[in-house]
This record gives sequence, C-alpha cells and structure tokens, in this order.
Amino acid sequence: MIDADNPVQLPMHPVTADERVAALGAMLFVATEPVPLGSLAGQLGCTSRELEDALGAVERHLGHLGLLLQRCDQERVQLATAPALAPVIQRFLGLERTVRLSQAALETLAIVAYRQPVTRPDIEAIRGVDSTAVLQNLVARGLVEPVGRASSVGSPVQYATTPEFLRAFGLKGFHDLPPPPAGLCPDGLRPG
Repeated sequence: MIDADNPVQLPMHPVTADERVAALGAMLFVATEPVPLGSLAGQLGCTSRELEDALGAVERHLGHLGLLLQRCDQERVQLATAPALAPVIQRFLGLERTVRLSQAALETLAIVAYRQPVTRPDIEAIRGVDSTAVLQNLVARGLVEPVGRASSVGSPVQYATTPEFLRAFGLKGFHDLPPPPAGLCPDGLRPG
C-alpha cells in the first residue's frame, strides 16, 4: 500500500513510457489516500509533463469503469467512484443516507469552498449568525478541516475543504465548482 503522506521512495528503474499509464493506474488503485504528484513522478521515474500525459491517459479510460481521476488540490490526485453510481455503491456497501446537510451547513460549506482558507469570524460576517456549531459539524463529517491560523488579531483558525468534500459532491477538483454566487467571492476569485 502507498502511504500518501509518507511515500516510500525506493530506488527503482524508470518505468518505460509503454508501461507508465498501466503502472500509474495500478498505483492510484492501491493508494488509500490522495497521492502527491511528485511522489508519482518519482516512483515512475518520469518528468512532471510525462506524468500529466499519463494522468490524462488514465483519465480517458476511467469512465468505462465507473471511476474518475480526482484532483484533490494542485499537488495530489486519487481515484474515486463516479457520482452517478453513488446509489449503486451505497446499496452494495449497505450504506444509507440518513442525514442530509442543513441549510446552515450548506451555506457555511459554500463560503468555505469559495473563500478558503477562511476564518469563523469571516463566515459569520457573511452569514450574520454564529457558525461555531455548524463548523464543528462540518469538521466532524470530514468536509472541512482547520488548515492554519490567520495573522490577524487573535490568530483565528482558518478552515478549508477536504478531499472528502470533493468526493461527497462528486467534484474532480475545485475547477468543477459552479461560478460563485454574487458577493461570495471578491472580484470573482475561485479557490485552489
């Protein structure tokens, strides 16, 4: 298994160009977490450009398998199931959707997704209400996580979305988010 945070860098012979796509697909299949691009290139013995070409080839084949290549951020990728197959997967795994996100949770999640990293006071300034409990709920569900502290008064915690957020909403990456609602992002800025 590949530990995405501490990939084992074994000295290896570069994978040939003919083997690269298959080796990349196999590595992503066995990875249990998003894998850094640098780790993949190092394991394959290829350049960043060659890796991107191989990722494109893998991505072209995945749709036939009910999978997609998910870019968790600019530096990490993983395989995920296609959102359209969620009901089939849930039934297969015996999972039931028992709890949906509340309107407050969806509002807060949208603010975090489009303005990340963002602090609780920033969220509350937009929503106009206390968001402590909502943020705790989103963190507990693994959709949002603390990513640091702001350099403003009191050093408030900054929050950002997680790879689980992308999976839960069937997004390959932040580029798949729809345009932000007016006023949510200054100057139409998008995350990522």
